Amino acid sequence: MNGISQHMGIGVFGRAYRALFENDCHADGSVDRVLLENMISLLPETSAYLYREYTPIQVRYNSGSRPELERHVAEATARCRSDEERVSGIMKFCSELGEEVAEDPDAMLVGGTEEEIIRRGSDWCSDVARVGCALCQVAGIPARLVYLADTRRAYSGHAMIEAHRNGFWGASDAITAVVYRCPNGRPASTWELQCHPQLIEAHRKSSDPYARAGQFMNAAISNYFIWDLGNYNYAVSQINDYYRSILEMANCGWPGGLRWLHGEDDGTPHMTP
Repeated sequence: MNGISQHMGIGVFGRAYRALFENDCHADGSVDRVLLENMISLLPETSAYLYREYTPIQVRYNSGSRPELERHVAEATARCRSDEERVSGIMKFCSELGEEVAEDPDAMLVGGTEEEIIRRGSDWCSDVARVGCALCQVAGIPARLVYLADTRRAYSGHAMIEAHRNGFWGASDAITAVVYRCPNGRPASTWELQCHPQLIEAHRKSSDPYARAGQFMNAAISNYFIWDLGNYNYAVSQINDYYRSILEMANCGWPGGLRWLHGEDDGTPHMTP
């Protein structure tokens, strides 16, 4: 697609979210940074390209190359009889990775291979989404990363996946195990959810902070292929001071209300990792 570069990169959600991504606690050059830097904004002018050309629907994963992931897929999909059920099983598995995560920011780790993330557990949405994407591909289901941002609110970004089955791309949230579907049961893409917000609300649970129209206000898509393992840097990082300040405020319940803490929205110099 001509001109796609103008819709690509960490600045696609505006100045404040660009600052947020620049301060991401994943290591410079790591796979998670690269995925952010290569995301393409989902817009009317890019939607056809993103859903028809951008992501190959041929999975090139070599069976036996990631045995630990294959074991998790087998366990998560043991009773599944269709790709639709397999996606749901994988999302449920991913949503349980945060059950044993330490609440102390100093003990938190981000990044690493999918195997490392699964072993230590995680509730970091971009890490868990990448695990979900990888497990779908191991299961033979094409998948890619989706980034969301409610730009009316501070620090309201989220990551999930889209998985392709039965001829359709469908959005799924690896943190909450929500698999978005149309009323007829077929997968609902992120683009359809943006265009028809009632589909989002139909999946909302009382404890789910992400299944709301505002969260889908802005979306971007990035390709991640586990068979390109050798081309990625899977460095593991600790939480940086920038994110530590956000987590500390969140743990306190955001006294004074949710707001940008470091001038991200008004051009004031912000913290760096």
